Amino acid sequence: MQIYPDGPFITRTVEVGGLAKSQLLQKLQQYSILMNEYGERLFADDRFTTSDRVSSLKTVELTVMNLGFHDGATTEQLFKRARSLGLELCPHELGPHLRLKYLDQPEGFSGNTTKQQQAPTGSITIASEILTEDDDFPKGFYLRRINGVLWLRGYIADHLHVWNPEDRFIFIKL
Repeated sequence: MQIYPDGPFITRTVEVGGLAKSQLLQKLQQYSILMNEYGERLFADDRFTTSDRVSSLKTVELTVMNLGFHDGATTEQLFKRARSLGLELCPHELGPHLRLKYLDQPEGFSGNTTKQQQAPTGSITIASEILTEDDDFPKGFYLRRINGVLWLRGYIADHLHVWNPEDRFIFIKL
């Protein structure tokens, strides 16, 4: 098993900031990007903020396995390992900005699946600070394309949730 930075990963440079939440929401709507209820709750929360200043962030997309977890890992384990490898958590506003940049995301599986309480096939989770330990509040965003429709979705996962080895995450490389 090859662990980052020796294993496969995808880098992107994404500009964040410079838009108020209302402007960011308007841009998402302009591109027909949909949000689920969890995404809307996270976006509307006062703890989700945007920066007035535009900055460029280098992102790294990789799998749980590429972080060295052949059998999966909890969110805490993933975040700790990523930090030890020189990666950082993303600001929450990266989710909407990356969604607006990554318009050609491949189609994810949209049929019925036995994957319950797991990241959907083809999704990419934005690794960001957990705003509250409340199990009913969204922990972050993930990107998905289903039947040609782009989504910025929020997700719920408690501290015991184990991510699968093939689940994909986005971190920041400083």
